[in-house]
Formats: sequence, C-alpha cells, structure tokens
Amino acid sequence: MIGGGQLARMTHQAAIALGQTLRVLATAPDESAAQVTSDVVIGSHTDLDALRRAADGAAVLTFDHEHVPTEHLEKLVAEGVAVAPPPAALVHAQDKLLMRTKLQAIGAPVPRFAAIGSVADIEEFVRQIGGPVVIKTVRGGYDGKGVMMADDVAQARGIVERYLADGVALLAEERVEMRRELAALVARSPFGQGAAWPVVETVQRDGICVEAYAPAPGLSEELRVEAQQLGLRLAAELGVVGVLAVELFETVDGMLLVNELAMRPHNSGHWTMNGSVTSQFEQHLRAVLDYPLGDTAAIASAVAMANVLGAPETPQMSMDERLHHLFARIPDAKVHLYGKGERPGRKLGHVNVLGSDMDEVRERAVRAAHWLSHGVWTDGWDPHR
Repeated sequence: MIGGGQLARMTHQAAIALGQTLRVLATAPDESAAQVTSDVVIGSHTDLDALRRAADGAAVLTFDHEHVPTEHLEKLVAEGVAVAPPPAALVHAQDKLLMRTKLQAIGAPVPRFAAIGSVADIEEFVRQIGGPVVIKTVRGGYDGKGVMMADDVAQARGIVERYLADGVALLAEERVEMRRELAALVARSPFGQGAAWPVVETVQRDGICVEAYAPAPGLSEELRVEAQQLGLRLAAELGVVGVLAVELFETVDGMLLVNELAMRPHNSGHWTMNGSVTSQFEQHLRAVLDYPLGDTAAIASAVAMANVLGAPETPQMSMDERLHHLFARIPDAKVHLYGKGERPGRKLGHVNVLGSDMDEVRERAVRAAHWLSHGVWTDGWDPHR
C-alpha cells in the first residue's frame, strides 16, 4: 500500500485476519501504518525507485491516497506490476477537471464547471452562473485544501490571479444549493463484481468530514437506489478495482450531484469497521486480491461515526486517561486511534456507536469524540461528583 497514513494502518488490521502481509511505503518510521506493520519501505510516493522497492514481490500495489504520479504507475504496469485501481482509473481521482469532463461525458450528474486558464475565464464563468462559485486546484488538495469559495466576481478574480501566478491549474464550479452531503461507498473486483454499502450522510466542517450517519436519515428509497446504482455504474465505467467513494450533494430540489471521487478506503466508510458485515478495509483487500466480495449489510439500524480531531489546545490529561473515562461512561463506544501526535485539527482517530435510534447514537458518538479531543464532556459530566 502506497502511503503510511491511517487508511493503511486500518487496512493492515484487515490484512492480518486474511492471512496477508501488508507492505507499506511510508515517508517516516513513525507514520500511522509504519508503527504497526513489520514490512515498511521508507520513501516518497513521487520517487519511482521507492515505488519499485515497495512493489517488489508484491501480489498487488494499492493506495491509501491518490497522489502517486500517473506516469510512475504506468511504468510499473509496463514492468508487470499489478496496480489496483489501475492508473487509467485512478487519474480520475487525481485530476478534478478530467474527472468532471469524464463524468459529464458519460451522463453522470455534476455541477456546472469550467477550466480556468485566465482571469477572463473566471469572469465569464461567474457571469454565466449568476451566483457564488467554488474554485478548485485541478490536482492535489484534500480535506478542504485547494478549495476556495468566491461570493462574487471580485473575490473570484483575486483567487484566480493568485493561483495562476504560481502556475497552479484551476477549475471553477457553481456553488450548489444543497440540503446535505451524502456518500455512496461501493467496491468492484477485477472481473466486475460490485457491492454497495448503505448510503450515508456526512457532515463537513472546514472541508473535513467530521461525522457520518449510516444509513442516511430520511433518505428516500428512490434517492438511495439512485446513489448506489450511480456508485456502481461509475466504478464499472471508470474501471475501478477496490473501494470507490462517491461524494454527493443532495440538492434542495431533491437531485443528486457528484462532488468528488476517492478510489481507496474513505472517511465516510469508517463506520463499516463496526457497523457492517464487511468493513471497507477488508472489502478493499478482497477486491484488489480478486476474492469474492463480502456482504455489505449494516448490522444495526443506526450507526454513527465521529472523527476525533486535535483540539486548539492539547488537553493536559493523556489520551490513555481520556480513553479510561470514555469507556467508563460509554462502554459500547468503539474507538479507533491512529497513533498520531496531537495538533489542532489533525485527524487522531474516530469513534463508532451502534444502536436502534439515530439521534441517540449520533449524540453519543459526537460526545465521545469531543471528549477524546478536548478532555471535556459537552454536558459538564464529572465522574468524581
């Protein structure tokens, strides 16, 4: 697996149960996955020789992020390395303009967009839209990075001037009037078997997914089926092998629009570690190893996931002690920590809570994650009183 972050760490956990050894290409020995696997190659994902060392003798090469240069992956394929998802598919998760153009060509619903190569381009696009726009870097960017909001043509002009001066390729999209964000998580094997999990509602804050609810509360059967079928169709059309996350906007008028694609395990699927028959991490391995795919059914009628994010000020209480108090109060909380040092806004882990009532599991998951982040109970609870 190229990348040593938390996705590789959790994929390693699934690999153990399947009798597999996960080799990780990490940039440093203290990265999340490098802490827990014995087979680590230290190097950069932009270094072809490091990629070759990671791929040497492996059954398949896969990813915990999309940022490996396409030309490097094509060379590995030419050298006989099995790459999943293949570079011809992965490029659609790397290049947002290519992704938008391809999805539009195959009839998938997307916001109106345009390539931006000059100030005149953004001025014309804002005039066409007649409202606020979103300006994105074509490559790079994640968790809200590389995404800028512009309310009017003056703001848009300033953003474009700044980025184009640095030689950064841009595209612009209309800012969608949405009811909420959803995610359709699917998997596809090399011979075309597909599987879809329940559609989830995601909550974004500062561009970061902070919560996910499975199944999405109040989602109509029509939109649920549409979202799942869209995910499976895109996986097939693009030739994805492995997990595909399709981030969606549910608009105020009841339509679905594709926002982003990720061809790897995804934050919106962390709930599956405890809430689904087959987790996204096991499923990704099944897919890339060409095993039959697993059952994606939820094992509870309501599952809530909340991310543990680094607080503005690190609590004096250690994380170990915070865990102690959390388990004393919410013994059924399922905690997954990533082995990271605490700093503001950093993804440190996540909490899953299962139950029968979404409002109740949501409240407990969010409360648990806030406690682990801040060392403060949102309701002022004190175990010593």
